[in-house]
Amino acid sequence: MRKEIRIILLSLITILLLNVGAYAEDVQIDISASSAVLLVSGSNKVLFEKSAYEKRPMASTTKIMSSIIAIESGRLDEEITVTQEMTAVEGTSMGLLPNDRVSVSELVYGMLLSSGNDAANATAITIAGSTDAFVSMMNDKAKQIGMLSTHFATPSGLDADDHYSTAYDMALLGSYAIENEQFLEICSSSSAVVDYGNPPYKRRLTNHNKLLKIYDGAIGIKTGFTKKSGRCLVSAAERDGVMLICVTLNDADDWNDHKKLLDYGFGIAKRYDNYQRDFLIGIVGGKEASANAQLQRTPKIGILNGQITQKVYIEHFLYAPVKKNDVVGYSQFYYQNGTLADTVPIIIKSDIGQNEYEEKAKISFIYSILRKIKGEKDG
Repeated sequence: MRKEIRIILLSLITILLLNVGAYAEDVQIDISASSAVLLVSGSNKVLFEKSAYEKRPMASTTKIMSSIIAIESGRLDEEITVTQEMTAVEGTSMGLLPNDRVSVSELVYGMLLSSGNDAANATAITIAGSTDAFVSMMNDKAKQIGMLSTHFATPSGLDADDHYSTAYDMALLGSYAIENEQFLEICSSSSAVVDYGNPPYKRRLTNHNKLLKIYDGAIGIKTGFTKKSGRCLVSAAERDGVMLICVTLNDADDWNDHKKLLDYGFGIAKRYDNYQRDFLIGIVGGKEASANAQLQRTPKIGILNGQITQKVYIEHFLYAPVKKNDVVGYSQFYYQNGTLADTVPIIIKSDIGQNEYEEKAKISFIYSILRKIKGEKDG
């Protein structure tokens, strides 16, 4: 019996692995990277992979995680005073000095544009009290995202024996991070004017990501380099409603490799348009008998020579009043092999109040009950 169970489990694992690489296994693209992956953001469907699950150092692409934690802390407007401890780090810098005044928002710009290790240290100490405590937050977040082969040891990406990830995990992180509008705005900026120092003064930070200038549709995300890791790059690009994430680790020709992989991806991943967007829901006791509802957003799906199945779960009727943007259900989209591609909430398009006659009838009914109760008591 145990042997049979083991065979079943091994079969299931094999099927899962085949599904992950279903669209990548036969693709042959000549690139210089030791590890690489290309996937559709949102659905995380892999289009190409080369040693994508091999653990490797990832250098300053680490700062994607440090930045998204800082943004999600809700403390971007907080201004801090830089300490000696925050600047005591080697490597690239945004130019912080002890006693400088700087906001957390400017630290994020310093991480994503200038790749400042000082900015990463300052962020870690500000948000968590110490770099060790912040690294613990980074590893917790990695687990939440599904980065199962990743371990962070520094907030900046400087080399350490237990600091590693995979191309696939870093693509998951990139896909997650660009869902945040503030992160997306910052990482896609070619440059930014910031104001910090003692006293603060304006200066311009320039993004190290050359793809923003040389590739149509590029919107980020982060570069990285150490002698141990080699050149690392996490990029994102969007065309015709399709968002792709590309990651290369230890790649001497990363700019050209990303252009090559992204071109391949946009050649096969097309926007999914053949789906139900609008819905009608009955309204009980409303000024109108029905309400229009719609998908909250466009499904994040790239069609890869296969069919998409849409399943809708929605309320058949509602009681008035209903409010605009009330969530009344959701729609799920599945690839041909049964893999869930995306889940999108369904929301009400406009307010619908109660029917005045219905409301008056309810009030009259309540008063009649109260009068009857009062009469019984008086009697």
